[in-house]
Amino acid sequence: MKKTLEQIFKIREHNTTIKKELLAGFTTFITMAYIIFVNPQIMSSTGMDQGAIFVGTCLAAAVACFVMGFIANWPIGLAPGMGLNAFFTYTVVGEMGYSWEIALGAVFIAGILFFIMSITRLRGWMITSIPLNLRIAMGAGVGLFIGLIGLKNGGIIISNEATILSLGDFKKVETLLAAVGFLVISIFSVRKIPGAIIIGILITTLLAMSLGLVQFNGLLSYPPDISPVFLKLDIFGALNIGMLTVIMSFLFVNLFDTTGTLVGVATRANLIDVNAESKGLDNALKADSSASIFGTFFGCSPVTSYVESSAGVEAGGRTGLTAIVVGALFIFAMFLSPLAAIIPAYATSGALIYVAILMLGGMEKLNWSSTVELLPALVIIVMIPLSFSIADGIALGFLTYVSLKLATGQIRNISSGAWFLTLIFISKFIFL
Repeated sequence: MKKTLEQIFKIREHNTTIKKELLAGFTTFITMAYIIFVNPQIMSSTGMDQGAIFVGTCLAAAVACFVMGFIANWPIGLAPGMGLNAFFTYTVVGEMGYSWEIALGAVFIAGILFFIMSITRLRGWMITSIPLNLRIAMGAGVGLFIGLIGLKNGGIIISNEATILSLGDFKKVETLLAAVGFLVISIFSVRKIPGAIIIGILITTLLAMSLGLVQFNGLLSYPPDISPVFLKLDIFGALNIGMLTVIMSFLFVNLFDTTGTLVGVATRANLIDVNAESKGLDNALKADSSASIFGTFFGCSPVTSYVESSAGVEAGGRTGLTAIVVGALFIFAMFLSPLAAIIPAYATSGALIYVAILMLGGMEKLNWSSTVELLPALVIIVMIPLSFSIADGIALGFLTYVSLKLATGQIRNISSGAWFLTLIFISKFIFL
């Protein structure tokens, strides 16, 4: 077995050991396992069967990790991404009124486009032609979007006819538990305890159980039936002009988030040089983009690389064996469906809020000295949560960017990629 693993993953060449890789895989899984509880709760709001989505989440994550491990030999864990699952649920299905089958079709098409970009020079052209400030703003805006959903699910922020939003009632046990969950996650994270998010979710659920708010129905069982969501995507239904900006939003948010995550984690693992040059990066992008394609077969929104993989890297993970371990643990997690079923929405709201705050960290890299570059980025960051739409927020940001560039005589500084997206977004507001 040792010899086989050495041949496949080149463990010695990467200056690591099998023991370190196993530990790293377990560490990465613990830090990202919250997705098996959070994703089904979010996606089930579309009308999808929650048990089926639970199994689909585990299977999509497992297959994606296996592909990453064997194809790229990188220690990266993958699963359905936070943010785009909320966009899928609350905007595409909830606000725009499309069925979840058509929304899955849009994710599939975006995945195909992502894969094409990953195997051609289109990826490099698009990444370099979109202004850095706007790329950063997309991630931060999605973070605020997730945070708003978390605050709403926990009852910490509620609707108010007079002020639009107001603070929730902390006399309600559920609201108080949501806040406690966030504090527990934050404290454990500050103290660098692995798995802080999943621990916070479980502690909040145990507190709810002790107060009689939820009932314990067991820990292990056979996985629920996945057939209600398996291969239910409607690709032809997604092939209409109304879905164009949705597909673009899935594509570009996933592209920029994935590239940033892969480069950041791989740099910490010494897998790429300072110029982000590595054959492994191309293979990793191919693995990630293909994961979004087959993830739709299991009823999932875009599957992407998780920045939590850096925890496994810190634990010594350097090869694809780490990713394989993560995938194997996702397979085992399918048998935890009774636990997933009893976790209430307010127990996961703290996780959403915490992840949202982490996603705002990129704002420090914004170019604050140039108003022309800064204002469009801030428009994206603010309008994504306020419009409750990633697509609309990004569209308004690009329109602002091009308008300011034209008004200040900087038309030559507008990249081809920015023009391309702006024309698409203009078409959206005119014809849709």
